[in-house]
Amino acid sequence: MRVTIFGASGLLGKALMREWKEDQVTGLSSKDADIRDPQQIGNAVKSTRPDWIVLAAAYTDVDGCETNRELAFAVNRDGAANVARAAKQHDSRLLFLSTDYVFDGKKTGPYEVDDARSPQSVYGRSKADAEVQLEEILPGCCIVRTSWLFGTGGKCFPDTILKLASTRAEIDVVNDQLGSPTYAIDLARAIMQLCGQGARGIVHVTNRGECTWFEFARAIVNAAGLKTVIHPTTTEEFPRPAQRPKYSVLSPSSLDGYGINMPDWQDALRRYLIERNS
Repeated sequence: MRVTIFGASGLLGKALMREWKEDQVTGLSSKDADIRDPQQIGNAVKSTRPDWIVLAAAYTDVDGCETNRELAFAVNRDGAANVARAAKQHDSRLLFLSTDYVFDGKKTGPYEVDDARSPQSVYGRSKADAEVQLEEILPGCCIVRTSWLFGTGGKCFPDTILKLASTRAEIDVVNDQLGSPTYAIDLARAIMQLCGQGARGIVHVTNRGECTWFEFARAIVNAAGLKTVIHPTTTEEFPRPAQRPKYSVLSPSSLDGYGINMPDWQDALRRYLIERNS
C-alpha cells in the first residue's frame, strides 16, 4: 500500500513516519507541498500515487487562530478541501485529522460521532467546516477526531508542564475542563490500522480514560518524580483568547467497531516520558 502523509513534520506526522514501516510511505511537510496551493497538492498526489492520503497538516495554534482567522480557514478548511479534491481526482482514499473542538463542551457524557457540531472557537469552526466540505467532496473519506494530543518532537502540554516544573515550585492549572489526553504514537498506530481496514466515516480516537488539565499536570509531575506543587484553578481565573470546551471526552464506540483498543492515558504518559528521556 502506498501512503502519502501531509504534515509529516508535525507532532503526529513524525510519529506516523516513525511507526509506519509496513507500507510505502511518503512524508511531505509544508515546505514540500503547501496545502493552500491546489497545484502543489495536485502535483504531490500525482507523483506519489497514494492508495491512502493522511492529512495531518493543520494550523493547530488554538489561540493563534483567534487572531489569524483567515489563515486558520485557509489551512484547516480550504487546504483540506484542496487535498480532498486531489484525492478524488487521483482515486486515493483520504483520512483527515479533526478535533474534539468541533463540539461545544456542554454534554456531560462522551461525545458520539453523530453528535451535532457546535464549535466555540475559530480553530474548532475551521475544522468543523472542513469536515462538512470533505463529506461533500469525498463521501468515502475517513475523519478521525482526536483530543489533547501530546508526544515528542513538538510543543505539547506535558512538555510545557515539565519545563515549567524545572524552574517553578508551584504551577496553577485549570481543573474545570475535562478531556482525554492522546499520545501521538498510539494515535499513529490506530490510523495505520484504520487505513488497513479501509475505514470510512467519522471515528473518534483518543487514549482511554478522562481527566482535567490539572489532573493531567499532576500526573505528569508525579510520574517525572518532580516536587513541583500543582494547584487547581478555573477557566475564568486563567482566561485564554480561544474558548475551550469544558467537556470534550470522545466516545470510543466508533473505534471499537474496528476492533481497535487504545491504551489508557496513564500508560501513554509513562511511555511518553520514557521516549522523551531516551
